[in-house]
Amino acid sequence: MIPRLPATRREGVVAALGTSLTVSWASSYYIPAVLAVPMAEDLGLSPVWVFGAFSMAMIVSAMVGPWAGARIDGVGGRGVLIGSNLVFATGLVMLAAAPTPLMLFAGWAVMGLGMGIGLYEAGFATLTGIYGKEARGPITGITLIAGFASTVGWPLSALMLATWGWREACLGWAMIHLLIALPLNACLPSGTATARGPADMEADGPPPSRLALWLLAFVFAATWFNATAMAAHLPGLLQAAGASTAMAIAAGALIGPAQVAARVLEFGLMRRFHPLVSARVAAAAHPVAAVTLIGFGGPAAYVFAILHGAGNGILTIAKGTLPLALFGPVGYGQRIGWLNAPARILQAAAPLVFGVALTVWGAQAIWLTAGLGLLTLLALALLRRS
Repeated sequence: MIPRLPATRREGVVAALGTSLTVSWASSYYIPAVLAVPMAEDLGLSPVWVFGAFSMAMIVSAMVGPWAGARIDGVGGRGVLIGSNLVFATGLVMLAAAPTPLMLFAGWAVMGLGMGIGLYEAGFATLTGIYGKEARGPITGITLIAGFASTVGWPLSALMLATWGWREACLGWAMIHLLIALPLNACLPSGTATARGPADMEADGPPPSRLALWLLAFVFAATWFNATAMAAHLPGLLQAAGASTAMAIAAGALIGPAQVAARVLEFGLMRRFHPLVSARVAAAAHPVAAVTLIGFGGPAAYVFAILHGAGNGILTIAKGTLPLALFGPVGYGQRIGWLNAPARILQAAAPLVFGVALTVWGAQAIWLTAGLGLLTLLALALLRRS
């Protein structure tokens, strides 16, 4: 039985890990939106090449995720997360020093390694190693904090870009990893409470069915595709539906608060229910938002943003809580790494695929993501509680 840690220590773990993950997200996933254009101009490239390098980084992260999860299962997450800060800092320094496009791609490859061992999957596995079946609350807690990564990351990257330049901005993020995120990860408990032998695993019951694993992998892949497609193209989509530029930007600004508000709701009211219940409700939000946008056009931009943001906020939590609730804590890290590998690959393709759809079909491109949302809802309906 996994011992219950004192509430104050649990809150400290959540605060430390949530803050370090905020730095990791802000300095990797969210920097291309601000730094890709100046990077490309400095090296004489089209910004497409920088985004291509970023997509390559996500594929690298998909390849190393299962290994990182297995490592966390065996020895705990503290060392892996500290290593991620060192890898992120190295990749950022390589980007800052890149004299050629080849070096830029090499820097993003190292960043992909850091993303594979230092984003949500690693954080979820670390908390499961510490708290076992009681990790749902802490998992929600770190997503509440790291949900502000774009709110913190975009302005800070823009400030460093305007003050110093894009290379110095990368160096600034490297220093933040070393001076803030790494010491916070070093404060986490060492070891893992869920590393057990074959006899213990056998006592937990039969392994999860392949159908359940494939269904959950599809859920993760579809939701990451939709989230990334909307993050890359939301203003353009809303304008294609009839919203003005100002309205599209204002609506887009509502996504972050909607995500956080939905996570607070999950942490309070919906935690009383099985994670499948909250995931099914959340999966329905994007298709409903799509019907609203097509039915009412530009004036529905705000409703679309709020519904999409709220659904995405809860589904992010579900990526950590569903595997725990359905399959248990043993082997959680490696399992979540494999489950998220297809999601990372689709995530890398999402901006290009949805961008082409938006160019060809206009606002009707939303039926692509709405269809994936409905299939996600169907897959969740087919899953059964353990």
